[in-house]
Amino acid sequence: MEEIKVDLGERSYKILVDSGNLKDIGKTLKDYHLGKKATIITNPIVGDLYQDVVKDSLRKEGFEVAIARVPDGEEYKSLEWAAKLYDELLEHKRDRYSFILALGGGVIGDLAGFVASTYMRGIPFIQVPTSLLAQVDASIGGKVAVNHPLGKNLIGSFYQPRLVYTDLAVLKTLAHRELIAALAEVIKYGIIKNREFFDYLETNIDRVKTLNPNVLKKMVAVCTRIKSELVSLDEREEKGIRSIINYGHTIGHALEVLSEYKVYRHGEAVSIGMVAAARIARRMGILNEEGERRQIELLEKAGLPTGIKGIVPSKIIKALARDKKVKEGKIRFILATEIGKVETRDDVPPEIIKEVLQEITV
Repeated sequence: MEEIKVDLGERSYKILVDSGNLKDIGKTLKDYHLGKKATIITNPIVGDLYQDVVKDSLRKEGFEVAIARVPDGEEYKSLEWAAKLYDELLEHKRDRYSFILALGGGVIGDLAGFVASTYMRGIPFIQVPTSLLAQVDASIGGKVAVNHPLGKNLIGSFYQPRLVYTDLAVLKTLAHRELIAALAEVIKYGIIKNREFFDYLETNIDRVKTLNPNVLKKMVAVCTRIKSELVSLDEREEKGIRSIINYGHTIGHALEVLSEYKVYRHGEAVSIGMVAAARIARRMGILNEEGERRQIELLEKAGLPTGIKGIVPSKIIKALARDKKVKEGKIRFILATEIGKVETRDDVPPEIIKEVLQEITV
């Protein structure tokens, strides 16, 4: 089992990565002093596959278990569904000595974490990520939130889990489109922090797509370590260190909001956002042609979208102004200066943004 620590003082926690370990989660949680009342929050797809394994493991160790299900989809990451979950927690008489277990992908992790952070002024929660995107990114770092009609993740907080419990074996039931979409976040880590990992992905991306066990284990471990290191150094994105994780997300989030989360998976939108960021960096003269080309070619080789369909650039530009990363009216972009190195810029000329968006709209 791979054990990675997110070092945040009294809020520190471990990420445990293994394969086939889901059945042992009750035994692990027994040592965490979480209280005996557990509520598993999941969706119907993941729930049908794995909730009984988790429930039985918890009950075997003496936990009292309730199940709460949320429909599958980004549109359900909302205040309305948070309120429904509060109702369920109250119905099951969950108090401050209870805990929530988020069993699912990024949507479930964000929503369950948000509910945990606000119910009874905060109760513990455990992340059990079942999608590749959640395992390499969304479950780590304590960002919990729900969406607002005007923007993604606008209502939320930083609230760290007590543990991230990752079972690579669950990826075998992940829908192919979800697997491919998650590769955008994987590739992102190579671009922002680790050139050698980017080189490795260029050679091994096809083996990732077939869930080669050795490649998968290495990939998840590398991504997890990078994210953990950045979160440990800058938990709340106040030092400009952690914010590099948002590479591709500025335009990516705008695409998700404008399409009402019905056209693009998160990773697909981020992929297009990374293409835009690479082209912007090239036009600004901070990234060479090879750096731009290699990023786009790897995204294409992974099977990810690299162009915008059905959304006009003017609407995207308007949506960018509502991004939560806007500071003093300036849109902030994470831009690569080379593979493995990025910087935050708030001086991107509006005409370059417009030209690049027009260029990648198909």
